[in-house]
Amino acid sequence: MNADHRAPETGRDQPAPDRDRPDTALETAAITIVHLVRHGEVANPAGVLYGRLADYHLSDHGQVMAKAVAGFLAGRDVTVLRSSPLERALETAEPVAAQFGLTVQIDERLIEPWNHFEGLKVGVGDGSLRSPRHWIYLRNPFRPSWGEPYKQVASRMLAAAAEAARAALGHEAVCVSHQLPIWVSRRSAEGRGLWHDPRRRQCALGSVTSLRYVGNRLTSVSYAEPSGSAGSGAAGA
Repeated sequence: MNADHRAPETGRDQPAPDRDRPDTALETAAITIVHLVRHGEVANPAGVLYGRLADYHLSDHGQVMAKAVAGFLAGRDVTVLRSSPLERALETAEPVAAQFGLTVQIDERLIEPWNHFEGLKVGVGDGSLRSPRHWIYLRNPFRPSWGEPYKQVASRMLAAAAEAARAALGHEAVCVSHQLPIWVSRRSAEGRGLWHDPRRRQCALGSVTSLRYVGNRLTSVSYAEPSGSAGSGAAGA
C-alpha cells in the first residue's frame, strides 16, 4: 500500500450500488474514500489531559477549524458522516453535516482512548509525572501501560473506517475522531509499528487523513491540513 500527501482521489464517478441487487463487480472495484477528521481546538484553560471527560467543547478557533474542514470537503461526494460521541468531535462534525445535508451518526469506536492521566496535568514540572505514585503507569511505553493498548485502538478504528467505507461504497465518508486513534490507524495501515514519539505525530488539529479503498481493500493514505499547520499539541486531543 502506498502513502502520499496529495489531495485524496474521489470516488465521485463510481455508480452508486443497487442496495436491492448487489453488484459483485462494483463491490470489488469501486473506489471509496474515508476521511478521518481530527476535531478542532478545544477550550481547555486548565491545561489538563481531558481524554473522555465530558463538557470539553471547541474554542472559537476550533469552530473556525471545523468550518475549514467543511470547506475543504465541499464539492466532494460525501454520503456518510460518523463521529466520536465526545462533544468536541460532534461539534466539528456539525459544519460538515450542514455542508452535505447529512445526519451525524455516532460510532463509539471513534472515541478517544482511555488514559490513566485523564483529568490531570501531564508534565514533569507542575504536572502529575513528578509524583512517584504515577510512575508505575509509565513502565511500558510500547503497549502503552498508561492507557488503552495501541493495537486495540488501531483495530477498532480501522474496523469503523472499513464499515464506513462499505456504507459509502463508491462515494466518500467522513469519520470525526481524535489524534491518537487516527495516527495509530494510519501507522497500522501503512505497515509501520504502532509505538511512536507523540511529538512527531502528523495529525494536526482540524486535519484530514484520507483512506482510499478499492473494493474492500485499503490501498493508500493521504493527509491534509485545511487550517494550515496548526500544530498537533493539545492535551487530551
